[in-house]
Amino acid sequence: MQQFFTFPSDATEKTISKLRPRKGVIIGAGQVGLACAYSLLIQNTLDELVLVDINQKKLEGEVMDLLHGSPFLEPTVIKAGSLADGIADNADVVIITAGSKRLTGETRLDLMQRNSELFKNLIPEVVKHCPDAILLIVTNPVDVMTYISLQLSGLPNTSVIGSGTVLDTARFRYLLAEKLQLDSRNLHAYIIGEHGDSEVPVWSKVNISGMHLCEGGLEKSTTAQQEFLDQIFEQVKKAGQEIIKRKGATSYAIGLGVTDIVKAILRDQNRIFTVSSLVEDFYGIKDVCLSLPTVINRRGVDRKLNLTLTETELKQLKKSSEVLHNAISQLKL
Repeated sequence: MQQFFTFPSDATEKTISKLRPRKGVIIGAGQVGLACAYSLLIQNTLDELVLVDINQKKLEGEVMDLLHGSPFLEPTVIKAGSLADGIADNADVVIITAGSKRLTGETRLDLMQRNSELFKNLIPEVVKHCPDAILLIVTNPVDVMTYISLQLSGLPNTSVIGSGTVLDTARFRYLLAEKLQLDSRNLHAYIIGEHGDSEVPVWSKVNISGMHLCEGGLEKSTTAQQEFLDQIFEQVKKAGQEIIKRKGATSYAIGLGVTDIVKAILRDQNRIFTVSSLVEDFYGIKDVCLSLPTVINRRGVDRKLNLTLTETELKQLKKSSEVLHNAISQLKL
């Protein structure tokens, strides 16, 4: 019988084994974790993706479903397992979405105590098996959980990143662009501070192709402009709860945002995101994780931008940092 397929020789196998794949791990295979997985796969972000979850039966089913779509993807190894079985070793990035869901009427900070207990056991295990990985925290309240992860992991400040206000910033740009009838990619705007009720819109830096929307900040705009812009920001703040009311959880948008962050890390892109990371001294704000425009590359957090703020914006940001400081002070780490 004619042989149509030639199996690789030992030499070929050895050559292949020397190539280091881009390896990512997602801990938590709920709606958010799976949205991240799907987005990472369809954008050819990784060579190997490992999913970890406490519910092994469901996890296996999810991975089977993804594997059956692999003929439509760029070649990617997809595995289900646990940290203990070594399947996650040598990961470049570990994305943590595990935790309790936010219920209707709850704030992200309401989740703090439940999820902090989970992280006390989880983070040391992650570091034990993936000591060189960059941790990307998505679990809410993300700023508090990022701070907890940094404290428990002992990793450098550059290696622990929270998804922060990346999603809020995306919502902000989308809603502004929709009202102004523009492509959101041509509009630059940031939400900083807490990923939550005290987040801060940086109106003084909103610009369209270099032209400021309201130079001098919201306080120097007309009353009519202020009312219009305030309405947009209220929609940004309430967006998560509105989605939760309708479908139980937000997932697709954060999955896309996480993918962009991971691509910036693995491809050393020097892209700017409003991620949450440790602030050591920004206008007197320190020892807290919150979101500021940050350059992300293969090191993880490379540097924060020297963002100038109006007096009102700075006051709001300091208030946001106080909210997070107070939340962290309630924890026993």
